Amino acid sequence: MARRLVDAGAAAVMPLGSPIGSNRGVRTKELVEIIVREIKIPVIVDAGLGAPSDACLCMEFGCAAVLVNTAIAIADDPVGMAGAFGDAVKAGRLAFISGLSDSASAARASSPLVGFLRDDTEG
Repeated sequence: MARRLVDAGAAAVMPLGSPIGSNRGVRTKELVEIIVREIKIPVIVDAGLGAPSDACLCMEFGCAAVLVNTAIAIADDPVGMAGAFGDAVKAGRLAFISGLSDSASAARASSPLVGFLRDDTEG
């Protein structure tokens, strides 16, 4: 469907994170990741984001933006919550631009196992 929207001239695609107003987070994570990877117009996750970490996650896998309402509107401190979402979006975007590493199914050392300590007693 996203490809059809692109072909029809859409300026952006806006998949749901989860049901609108539910604050359930990004229940459509794999779908959104595929859309980001496969289309070349902005992807904006709309609906269901309940915590700043949800917004950060969307930005980490390449979304152009997120749209948040309920989580901010019903917070005890809406201004503070809006600030938290703003910071999360910035952090997620910076992580994406910086190049997150791929996950692995098994442990792997990221530091060399030998030759990284220098023996100062050798002249």
